[in-house]
Amino acid sequence: MGNPRRVWFPHASYHITARGNRKTDIFYDHYDRIFYLKLLEEAKHSYPFYLHAYCLMTNHVHLLIETIDHPPGLFMKQIHSQYAMYFNRKYDYVGHLFQGPYKAELQGDINALLQVSRYIHLNPCRALLTLKPEDYPWSSYPHYLSPRPSSKLVTTSKILSHFRDSQQYEFFVQLANRTTSGHPNSG
Repeated sequence: MGNPRRVWFPHASYHITARGNRKTDIFYDHYDRIFYLKLLEEAKHSYPFYLHAYCLMTNHVHLLIETIDHPPGLFMKQIHSQYAMYFNRKYDYVGHLFQGPYKAELQGDINALLQVSRYIHLNPCRALLTLKPEDYPWSSYPHYLSPRPSSKLVTTSKILSHFRDSQQYEFFVQLANRTTSGHPNSG
């Protein structure tokens, strides 16, 4: 059975997830995560897109991407192929790193984008890796809290344009964290 065709059009937004094969870790150290982010940045240069949010967990990734002129399949295949080759070479492994192709859930409106952004930024809290999302180093959340976000990788302006300021976005995220804290979730 083949992969289902994904709906794509310019400026479509997707919550992209990819998990390690058999739910195994895809990142063993911070160098692995740095390399994955480097691949994202290179892909963004080759196939421009907006990365509104990301979180690199231990055995999976979350990306909130808005396409411009290219479907996500072009750059996601490149990123994951290159990362799998790097990972297998580094750790002397063979075989598939990812559990099948990435998943891409089309986001229909701005409310969906805001909710997914919050979900992505709270993922480390739900997985009980940290109590506060700003303490997790492998997430785009700190870019949202910065008074002057400056990143070649993350675009915060679209999400933040729906809030008075970054403190209001922080309140939006933290409100959900307070209501779900203490409930383990594998995210």
